Amino acid sequence: MKKLVFIFSFLILVNQIIAQTMTPELLWSLGRVNALGVSPDEKQLMYTVTTFNKEENKSSTQLFKYDFATKTSSSVLNPSKYIGGLSYTKNGQYLVDVEGTFSASDKSTVGFTKDAEYSNFMISPSGKHILFSREIKAMQTKADLYPNLPKTEAKIYDDLMFRHWNVWEDGVFNHVHIADYNNGIVSNEKDLMPNESWDSPTTPFGGTDDLAWCPEGKMLAYVSVKKFGKEYAVSTNSDIYFYEVATGKTKNFTEGMNGYDKHPVFSSNGNIFAWTSMARDGFEADKNDIYIADLKTNRKVNLTKDWDESVNNFIFSKDNKKIYFNAPYRGAVQLFEVNVDFDSKPVIRQISEEICDYNAVIAQVGNRLICSRTDMNHAAEIYAVEINSGKSEQLTKVNNEAYSKIKMSKVEKEWITTTDGKKMLAWVIYPPDFDPAKKYPTLLYCQGGPQSALSQYYSFRWNFQLIAANGYIIVAPNRRGMPGWGTAWNEQISGDWGGQVMKDYLSAIDQVATKPFVDKARLGAVGASYGGYSVMMLAGIHENRFKSFISHCGSYNLDSWYGSTEEMWFANFDLKGPFWNKEKPKSYDLYSPHKFVQNWNTPILIIQGGRDYRIPDTQAYEAFTAARMQNVKSRLLYIPDEGHHVLKIQNGLLWQSEFFRWLKETL
Repeated sequence: MKKLVFIFSFLILVNQIIAQTMTPELLWSLGRVNALGVSPDEKQLMYTVTTFNKEENKSSTQLFKYDFATKTSSSVLNPSKYIGGLSYTKNGQYLVDVEGTFSASDKSTVGFTKDAEYSNFMISPSGKHILFSREIKAMQTKADLYPNLPKTEAKIYDDLMFRHWNVWEDGVFNHVHIADYNNGIVSNEKDLMPNESWDSPTTPFGGTDDLAWCPEGKMLAYVSVKKFGKEYAVSTNSDIYFYEVATGKTKNFTEGMNGYDKHPVFSSNGNIFAWTSMARDGFEADKNDIYIADLKTNRKVNLTKDWDESVNNFIFSKDNKKIYFNAPYRGAVQLFEVNVDFDSKPVIRQISEEICDYNAVIAQVGNRLICSRTDMNHAAEIYAVEINSGKSEQLTKVNNEAYSKIKMSKVEKEWITTTDGKKMLAWVIYPPDFDPAKKYPTLLYCQGGPQSALSQYYSFRWNFQLIAANGYIIVAPNRRGMPGWGTAWNEQISGDWGGQVMKDYLSAIDQVATKPFVDKARLGAVGASYGGYSVMMLAGIHENRFKSFISHCGSYNLDSWYGSTEEMWFANFDLKGPFWNKEKPKSYDLYSPHKFVQNWNTPILIIQGGRDYRIPDTQAYEAFTAARMQNVKSRLLYIPDEGHHVLKIQNGLLWQSEFFRWLKETL
């Protein structure tokens, strides 16, 4: 009997050791998986894994190869500071970007000019040329004007977009280059954009998805917004340019199309060109459609014109008869297919239905799609999804061992009835070992964007698994402005930041708060970007529903924010113009949190990055000053070396520690 008791006690102890809850340290120890591509013979998948070192406050990335036949992975390169894109020739040779040089499948590593920064390497299908980008000085700078004053840190500007996201304009631009390539030797480098003061790939987020080779390597496509200064600040009109290798001629293929034109892709037979396009200039969250063009006749067709959703990315099928794409849909990111046809009506079919996000469609291998996948309990891994059935198989298992020791959170759908009679999905995430007989503090999560999907993503900052592991229920509503619920729902938020959206938030928390396991005396609201704005807006109108607030990089004073942000197209569309217009948009008086600050009476933590030029740091200073001058318990967390996001491990760990310290104090 004593032996049985001992065994039982030992098993309980082992279970306690194995079944731990998520912590910030565990979260940052996970490998971050990124799929790069599949070889032309469909035998191997290349992917990277990025890991973080807390002591060094740095990350490193390693390249791996997955063998489809043996279902095993092996390392290809030693860890590096970063590893960028991968491209293949038709015969299976590849180049991979490793810290600004490239590593080839024949093991040769070729460097370029030491003082230049190179990136976005793409070998042509023929293997005769390489495409890449590097920074080129294209404008006069302060150093040119005052060469005798090398130590001054002053900055001089004559136009807008003098800073963007997290960098200052310095007269240097990304330019697309092409060069001859022969057995590891690069020669005859040529700038395709000489003397031009604009970028390709586009900044701040463009990469190899802004570039494409045609199958024969005789032509390439690149994306650029060929505007500067104020003209650039008010426009989202990117175009796709075709460059002929033999003649050196460039033409604007999407001339006359006014919104974002991005993601160029050639069909494998070279007959069809496809890309994504938005219709309206100045609306960065417009419906994103897939266009195809017959390169012989130049006939163009919008394949998703009649589909009431917005596309993320896509690939051609191997036979070029279909396009496979992913898109936010009903609270997740799902896979779809559409027929490639210039004459018949496009037919769109949903492939996947699991509650997860298929974040990128990498390639077709046999009858399966290779995709990156997440859900609220799991970081990205690479999966294969059967095209006909939607059945999935996990290929990479980088974090499986870690997750086998971590208790999972339960994630459920809650359908909310809004004040205008709509049905709105809210994700409700519960703590591990949730006990419905207990009462839990509950957080309303306010999504950013404002028009970004609240789906089954896995964030390394706003990590729902981590928040729930600390004993909180999270309510995450798909409020107005979310893609995946039709274009009208997505656009309704523009010009109405503090209107129906706030009612949607309050409807969600009010309905969930009626559950017996929700402690109505301990409700909080948290969010970043537009979510940070939402928190500060709710702080003035919540009528004592909430006991604590956390706002990260949120707009507080819309008048001063309009005058200090950089992408003016965003402010113009979403606020409906500047505050000095003769007919002043209603946003400034009705939906600016500073107009309601006299009602603030609830503790608020305000977080801000010093290099965030999207939401400049003065917004946080104004909000913190207003809170303290009214004796509202508040705290300012300022991170000078971060922008709109938190990317460094020690900053991330501190962010999460302060997040939970604040909730412990106030909730």
